[in-house]
Amino acid sequence: MTDANDAPPAANTPEHCGLVAVLGAPNAGKSTLVNALVGQKVAITSAKAQTTRARLMGVALHQSDAANTQIILADTPGIFEPRRRLDRAMVAAAWEGAQEADAILLVVDAVKQRKHELMPIVEALRNRPEKKLLVLNKVDASAKEPLLALAQELTAIAEFSEVFFVSALTGDGVADLKDHLAGLMPAGHWLYPEDQVSDASERLLACEITREQLYAQLHNELPYDSAVRAESYTQRKDGSVEIRQQIVIARDSQKAIVLGKGGSRIKAIGEAARRELTELLGQKVHLFLHVKVEENWAEARDIYQDIGLDWVK
Repeated sequence: MTDANDAPPAANTPEHCGLVAVLGAPNAGKSTLVNALVGQKVAITSAKAQTTRARLMGVALHQSDAANTQIILADTPGIFEPRRRLDRAMVAAAWEGAQEADAILLVVDAVKQRKHELMPIVEALRNRPEKKLLVLNKVDASAKEPLLALAQELTAIAEFSEVFFVSALTGDGVADLKDHLAGLMPAGHWLYPEDQVSDASERLLACEITREQLYAQLHNELPYDSAVRAESYTQRKDGSVEIRQQIVIARDSQKAIVLGKGGSRIKAIGEAARRELTELLGQKVHLFLHVKVEENWAEARDIYQDIGLDWVK
């Protein structure tokens, strides 16, 4: 995968590089914002809350006469009150993403706000030493006056140094935010090659793309208790790649939902995922899916490694 910005860095210009943790309540639009800052898709998105499960790094480039800057964006799971082992692992991954960050972005859904989940995060940020920025997202769908009041309320608690009003979906305000983030990054060599846009392996990315299609096509029918596990990822001699994946569900009754009549649903999911992977990877993709019922998959230690989470007690 290559960055959407193909212009080479200017020669003899100082390099800057830093880490930005992107935090927020579930469904605030964090992944959409990370994709917008990078300039191409590196994280899956869905209307389903808690879509992001593991911390994923997106790599954005910013060029100016002053510096060539690499902004490493830690797209984290939404922070919420954990109830299960999987929940605890996701919340731990989110806060881990903030450790030693050069800046923290708190992304807030300006429409729904979700204050029952938002306010504990703001309180937790109150005494953190990192530079903190408030990003009110989805402003294209919200009136201006409530946004200003919300910004004042949250800044009074956590002392955000800057407030940005953006729409990650339309791109409004994203360039200004990126300019500001670049200015906060310290001098230092880049950590990733200039054509790398994510730290996710192609194997993990392929699983995430399939999981995104599961959510997109079965949003209300399939519960959150599902995962996609890689079985094999093989480069063929003809230049194509063969990917075999397992869709893991918690109950046998869900199997018919995923398969659809005559296998029509899983075929549609596979075709949509294959098309997107072909475009992202730049090579022909052969994608094979099958469904496995594993009632307690969220308690199985091995699947945490598969989906990029640490095992927590």
